[in-house]
Amino acid sequence: MLQISTILDSDDEPASLDAFSGLTKGSSAPFWLFQGVCAAWGIEKSRAGIQLITVSENATFVLKLDGKEEGVVRVSQPGYVGGPQAVASEILWLNALHDIDGVRLINPVPTVRGTFVTTIHDTSGIGWTVVSTKFVSGEVLEDLDNPAPYYETIGSWAALFHEQSRHWKPPYGFQRFNWDLSNMVGPSPRWGRWESADLSDGERETCEKALWKAMDVVMKVPRTNETWGLIHADLRPSNVIRAEDGELTIIDFDDAGYSWYLYDYASSLSFIEHESYAPELAQAWVRGYERQAGKFSDDELETMSALSMIRRLQMLGWTTNHREDALPDGLAAAQAPGSVECARRYLDDPLWLLR
Repeated sequence: MLQISTILDSDDEPASLDAFSGLTKGSSAPFWLFQGVCAAWGIEKSRAGIQLITVSENATFVLKLDGKEEGVVRVSQPGYVGGPQAVASEILWLNALHDIDGVRLINPVPTVRGTFVTTIHDTSGIGWTVVSTKFVSGEVLEDLDNPAPYYETIGSWAALFHEQSRHWKPPYGFQRFNWDLSNMVGPSPRWGRWESADLSDGERETCEKALWKAMDVVMKVPRTNETWGLIHADLRPSNVIRAEDGELTIIDFDDAGYSWYLYDYASSLSFIEHESYAPELAQAWVRGYERQAGKFSDDELETMSALSMIRRLQMLGWTTNHREDALPDGLAAAQAPGSVECARRYLDDPLWLLR
């Protein structure tokens, strides 16, 4: 089994992704990053180009060699979610998941030193945690007119991940964070307070009522080996790529952490719960999951629905301090009114997405 020390280079102090705020999609990477990536992965500079894809929790870049897309470089602000050791742990779990038959995942690329995680220093001497994966050709499901036909597969694969997580023994030094209620919607949540969104007093009150109703459900769920473990936590259309032959590949394990397994259902519907097609996606996810793990109990359906309501407000908080271009056009602006609509529907019928 791989150990943390075999995939990790070094550690550094905190910094902010504001360093990349001046870049837009397609912009060339700063020279210090370009130079560092070429050195770490043994790439000939004259053949390489590194261009921004997006800035979210990380800055991600496409790596081109001789003009052809060959890899994706992910840059995390130092100290984010635990620093290099946490990123190394992410890669450890990703590599372990490759043992699951029938599931296609991104492939991390080792550096010339044999590690999967390295630190690259900018012109101020600050170290940034960097990983690289092989480029996956195809179309992101988020860009499809209707991703519903693929949601059974997403649900099925989530169930396979959960079964692996229940039996996998992390190596010494493994470090990932928790997605508990405090990190989602507490006073100082990891991604921002939903209360800071542009809501009227009445809208905020509606959301608060829905949140308390949902939290009352989740707080009663025990944390056992069957209910709580290591999950992807962001297994949604933006993180699944469909190749020309229809094969799907899961990418981006940056949010992987410990939480209720059914939180993966909630995360699969992130940002789109208010859309008219969301119930179709939710129901397809359930069919896929149940095909692998058996029928959900009434209590489980209630729990996953409550987690979906909580996730919706969690991601509303996310929009308060993230760039609008991290989401498809118009979706960021729809989060506040859409969240209020989801809250109203949840208060009327907690299982509304599954009807």
